[in-house]
Amino acid sequence: MSSRVESVAVSGGSFDLTLWLPAAGSGPGLLLIQEIYGVGDYISAVAEDLARLGYVVGAPDLFWRLKPGHQARHNQDGLTESLALASRFDLGRGVADAAAALAHLAELPEVGGGIGVIGFCLGGSIAYLLAAQAEPDVVVSFYGSAVPDSLEALDQISGPLQFHFGGSDPYIPRDQVARVEAAVAGRPDTEIHVEEQAGHAFHNRMAPMFHQSEPAARAWRRTEEFLRRHLPVRPLRPDGS
Repeated sequence: MSSRVESVAVSGGSFDLTLWLPAAGSGPGLLLIQEIYGVGDYISAVAEDLARLGYVVGAPDLFWRLKPGHQARHNQDGLTESLALASRFDLGRGVADAAAALAHLAELPEVGGGIGVIGFCLGGSIAYLLAAQAEPDVVVSFYGSAVPDSLEALDQISGPLQFHFGGSDPYIPRDQVARVEAAVAGRPDTEIHVEEQAGHAFHNRMAPMFHQSEPAARAWRRTEEFLRRHLPVRPLRPDGS
C-alpha cells in the first residue's frame, strides 16, 4: 500500500493528515483519530489494517497546536508526556479540526462509496462528538472517556454507531459505561460492546501495559463486521476497475 501526507488548512494554521491507500488505489474513506500517543506506530498499524480491508485511511495530527508531530513511546515516560499534552488539549477545537480533516478526506479523488470515522481513547471521544456535528456513514468509538458525560449528543447522531469499552477500565468506571448502555438500548444501528475483564486501551498492541490480546481480537472482529455492513468496499472487477 502507498501513503502520503496532505495538509489541512484551518483557522490558526494547518496540520498534517497522513493517508494510507488500499491496494485498489481508491475506496470508501475512514478518518482514523489518534490516541494521546499521537499518530505513531500504533495508529499507523491500525491504518494499515484498515487499508488492507480496502479503505482510504486518513489520520490527522490533532496535537498540532501543542506539539506538531507528537509521537510518544508506549511506556511510562511516553504516557506521562502524552497525558500532560492531553491536559492542555482543547477538545472543542479538536472536534473542529477533525471535522476539517473529514471534509478534506471526503473530497480526495481516491475516496468514493462513503466515509466513516473510527477513534481510540481521546479519538474515541472525538469520533463520537464529531458524529453529532457531521454526517459520516458510520462511526466506531473505542473507550472514549468523554462519551458518558455527553450522552445528549446521541440525539444529534442519526447514522450507525458502535461503541467499545473495557469493563475494568480505571479511566472510565463501569457505572459510567452502564449509563452509555442504558442510553443506547433500542437505538437502531447502534451497538455497544463491553469487554468486562479488559482495561483501558486494550486494543493497543504496541503498549504492553495496556494490550489484552483476546478482547482486542474480539473487538476488532466486531469492528470489521460493522464496517462491512455500513461502509462496504466495492470488490474490484476482473479487469481491475
